[in-house]
Amino acid sequence: AAGAPRPLPTSGPKSLREMPHPLATSSSEEMGPALTPSPDLLLPRSIADKDLSLPNGTPVDTSSPASSSSLLNRLQLDDDLDGETRDLFVTVDDPKKHVCTMETYITYRVTTKTTRAEFDLPEYSVRRRYQDFDWLRNKLEESQPTHLIPPLPEKFVVKGVVDRFSEEFVETRRKALDKFLKRITDHPVLSFNEHFNVFLTAKDLNAYKKQGMALLSKMGESVKYVTGGYKLRSRPLEFAAIGDYLDTFSLKLGTIDRIAQRIIKEQLEYLVELREYGPVYSTWGGLEVELSEPLEGVSACIGNCCTALEELSEDMTEDFLPVLREYILYSESMKNVLKKRDQVQAEYEAKLEAVALKKEDRPKVPTDVEKCQDRVECFNADLKADMERWQNNKRQDFRQLLMGMADKNIQYYEKCLTAWESIIPLLQDKPETK
Repeated sequence: AAGAPRPLPTSGPKSLREMPHPLATSSSEEMGPALTPSPDLLLPRSIADKDLSLPNGTPVDTSSPASSSSLLNRLQLDDDLDGETRDLFVTVDDPKKHVCTMETYITYRVTTKTTRAEFDLPEYSVRRRYQDFDWLRNKLEESQPTHLIPPLPEKFVVKGVVDRFSEEFVETRRKALDKFLKRITDHPVLSFNEHFNVFLTAKDLNAYKKQGMALLSKMGESVKYVTGGYKLRSRPLEFAAIGDYLDTFSLKLGTIDRIAQRIIKEQLEYLVELREYGPVYSTWGGLEVELSEPLEGVSACIGNCCTALEELSEDMTEDFLPVLREYILYSESMKNVLKKRDQVQAEYEAKLEAVALKKEDRPKVPTDVEKCQDRVECFNADLKADMERWQNNKRQDFRQLLMGMADKNIQYYEKCLTAWESIIPLLQDKPETK
């Protein structure tokens, strides 16, 4: 019949097999290439073809300096997005503390430069606080329910553990808010959202906040449709695979996050001990005239190791942990979009059953069913596109993160090695007393 619902488009088992699942805990022959390490994680051919230096002393044949930094600089990302033509640039900087009678809060300067016709001016500069960013994200979720909205950093911190007005915390949050806006700016749909435009340009955002749900789109309303207790039969295979992947990904990343925090805590405790350890040698050197020079050297060496360890801990806290937290929150956001997709599919299936039970209303009901089917198709297409974009961003972010972490650790141990090697001449040149 002409009014019969169309079959839903699907990527079929091919997309399921091709879905990357690098964090799977067990191997399976059926998954085939899905469990094979991604070629994006391997060194580029330009580097792999060279004989790099190894820990066992194998010589290196390269024209550039054989340092950890130069190795990192030579590793070019093949999926770098710098080549794209951009017409919207947004930055978050200049945090300022505001002390009022009722509250104390931080605002950030949001600067926008653009050539888009949707903007009246080529450049804007406004000040926003955290709750304004939260308002923007809520509006994006309401008006773009089929898309993955980037996460915000958590609002609350444990009292007494982190000072939310400290320079370190404010800078970490500024970086996270800057990345949040850049994620939206790079999105082909979210960047054109009217609420995003208002956020970037309006001097007074409170007037727009009072409008409440007035600008909520019809798509957003449809997602809030209650299916009367109808339960989804089953997710399509490709979306079930996405759900399984997100569960495993968030679990593994959460474990890494907890262990990394314990490591940083232990590093800081070790740092406290080192700071007490070094001056002891200096005090001892004041009592032993003949040993004063080497003892002072040991004290200075330990001081240099303290500085190197402090820098490593700061890098881990400011650069490594925030990325882990962002992607844990990102996976939760993707799970929420999956739930919304399931809700729309459940509505569609419920309407199909209603058509089967009420054949006398067939001239009217199929039109409503097809509209619901269109919403499911729209959700599927948007979700798959955003999942692909998220995977690309994740691959690039984690390659940079892990290379950076390796580089920082190499620098730390190089500094410690240099410090300890510096006192060897003091010990060798000291004549033995008889």
